[in-house]
Amino acid sequence: MKAISCHLLPIKPPTSTPLPRLLPPPTYTTPRAISITAPSIPAPDTNASDDAVSAFWDYQFLFVSQRAETAEPVPLRLVDSALPLGFPSGTYYLTGPGLFSDDHGSTVHPLDGHGYLRSFRIDAAAGTIDFAARYVETEAQAEERDRHTGEWRFTHRGPFSVLKGGNMVGNTKVMKNVANTSVLRWGGRLFCLWEGGDPYEIEPRSLETVGRFDLAAGRRIEADDGGGDDGTVRAKLLDVAARVLKPLLYGVFKMPPRRLLSHYKIDDKRNRLLIMSCNAEDMLLPRSNFTIFEYDSNFKLLQSQEFNIPDHLMIHDWAFTDSHYILFGNRIKLDIAGSMTALCGFSPMISALSVNPSKTTCPIYLLPRFEDTKSRDWRVPIEAPSQMWVLHTGNAFEEKYENGDLHIQIQASTCSYQWFNFQKMFGYDWRTGKLDPSMMNLKRGQETLLPHLVNVSIKLDVDGNCQGCSVDNLAEWSKPTDFPVINQEFSGGRNTYVYAASSSGSRQALPHFPFDTVVKMNTATKATHTWSTGRRRFIGEPVFIPKASGGGEDDGFLLVVEYAVSTQRCYLVILDPKLIGKRNALVARFEVPRHLNFPLGFHGFWAPTDLMLVSQPTFGHSLSMRKLEVESDNFVGVTMILGHFETSINCRSIVKRVRGLLLDFDFVALQHVHRERNFAADFLSHYAYSYHRGVHELGAPSSRLHSWMLHDRLGVAYIH
Repeated sequence: MKAISCHLLPIKPPTSTPLPRLLPPPTYTTPRAISITAPSIPAPDTNASDDAVSAFWDYQFLFVSQRAETAEPVPLRLVDSALPLGFPSGTYYLTGPGLFSDDHGSTVHPLDGHGYLRSFRIDAAAGTIDFAARYVETEAQAEERDRHTGEWRFTHRGPFSVLKGGNMVGNTKVMKNVANTSVLRWGGRLFCLWEGGDPYEIEPRSLETVGRFDLAAGRRIEADDGGGDDGTVRAKLLDVAARVLKPLLYGVFKMPPRRLLSHYKIDDKRNRLLIMSCNAEDMLLPRSNFTIFEYDSNFKLLQSQEFNIPDHLMIHDWAFTDSHYILFGNRIKLDIAGSMTALCGFSPMISALSVNPSKTTCPIYLLPRFEDTKSRDWRVPIEAPSQMWVLHTGNAFEEKYENGDLHIQIQASTCSYQWFNFQKMFGYDWRTGKLDPSMMNLKRGQETLLPHLVNVSIKLDVDGNCQGCSVDNLAEWSKPTDFPVINQEFSGGRNTYVYAASSSGSRQALPHFPFDTVVKMNTATKATHTWSTGRRRFIGEPVFIPKASGGGEDDGFLLVVEYAVSTQRCYLVILDPKLIGKRNALVARFEVPRHLNFPLGFHGFWAPTDLMLVSQPTFGHSLSMRKLEVESDNFVGVTMILGHFETSINCRSIVKRVRGLLLDFDFVALQHVHRERNFAADFLSHYAYSYHRGVHELGAPSSRLHSWMLHDRLGVAYIH
């Protein structure tokens, strides 16, 4: 059967669902709710047998273009059960590509699709969920979309695509920042990130694009660089090559000097955001320069370090512990023939690279995070005993023994070099512009080549010498698995549970991907429990949400988007992690209106309401209170909130909530005072407690109250 590119007709929304106020449609064309690259023949019947034809179309329907945006939130219809008690209020943000074909015959790889941000705002008290979605207005999006007509014409090739209806030969517009890979909420601000450029800031409630936000350039802290040029002839030659490449890459192909990785890390213990960047020219040179930045919650740069690694690496995700940054070296090499065709526009730019399986091991670089970190020569990697291409990391932690030895463990998803192929990710064929599901679904007996979860164990002695490195399956589960997540309150420490997206293997023609199962792995017992969707339904990345009241490691909820391709519907599903593997694991399911059905998302972020106060009318705003001064005699509490002291697991929830409340003020002074000095404040707090909650204006304070306020202002110490 031959696939033909065309468009589906607009789908009429159900009459029971009110239409949202959409963004202004084209002025002279009929508004379209959905425009996709899809078959010109009717889609397979929902009762079609499980054969290669229905599997092919099911796979295509996961990557349908959605052109509609919502200017106002749309309430989702509850179709199963109800929002459970104890579910916290907040917003789940999910980003991914939204557009795969333009109006002039060009298609693009899913990784080159324009970023489409979705938000699910959950009101726990009302038991409702509101949905909104908008395109990230990047510079490339502004150029490729006509504001007046709504027409799309792709002009940027993107790293993974070749244009057909646009400029192909000689097209130097390669690095198309589409902001479609991950989403981050930090310091009261929302960002969409992409693997190769600056993030774009988004207004958290309206989802309007604020603009490009430069996180890396110009923020480097100058310090002694232990990872600089080693002075060898090879290093000097590479420096010359880099100077030749920079004008070509920056000036001609418009690549940014620093390529920001889309995967960031959050250190909950220290309340820090960690991001990593690399140099653009290193994609073509046998060396890798990484700069790692650490920011506080106000985006103040606390430290940055640069590491120059003498190996050709491709890093997508990474990990950190209390004392190390951890990089798995996915080895790559320059493809000379592919480079020539890519530069001429006859093949995607990514064809200039290929995986390098020349070694049977996997290099792991343990980079010192702080100056006082005892470290071996970090330029020499620890070689894991098995060859593996690392896709995503779930958690990493270290345990220090009394004799000074260090045990580091990393939980990650990996695949084989034999399976991973830059030019065939998602099964996209740039020659035809079609998606071939067979690339992601190998024959029986080849399952070990596909993504699966492992635990990497590294043991170092007191001098930093490696005493052993092992790689083991994380649990007794042989099905392809990716997107590992944990309860983030246990991030950086020993965790028992890991959740991930996996496959049930129930589809004969789609046994491995797309995923249709959430798997819960017990790292201690190696046991696994699963929850699977219905027939012809798939899922994306799960997200763990702790209960507002706290509790054990698996006390919370799992959010996952379910894609019902047979009916072209999307659902937000809520699961009970404790009940995965049992009949009643499904807590609730909410339905997205059909005319707003969206394609497969990549990565998401859960933002509790108390972390979003800065964008809402709050108590401080309503009283025009912009300055807050707090004195406390709880030294540990103050230092944990300020990030100067590691937050214990039992306190992380309350510390997060306090930090969220402080975001409401322009100026906050939080300091520790000794209990003797705090005696007057104790009296005032007890006095205030005698009033009803709210603000009370005292026209004539009593002389006793006036005296205590004066003592508190002067900081009079009392000894008793």
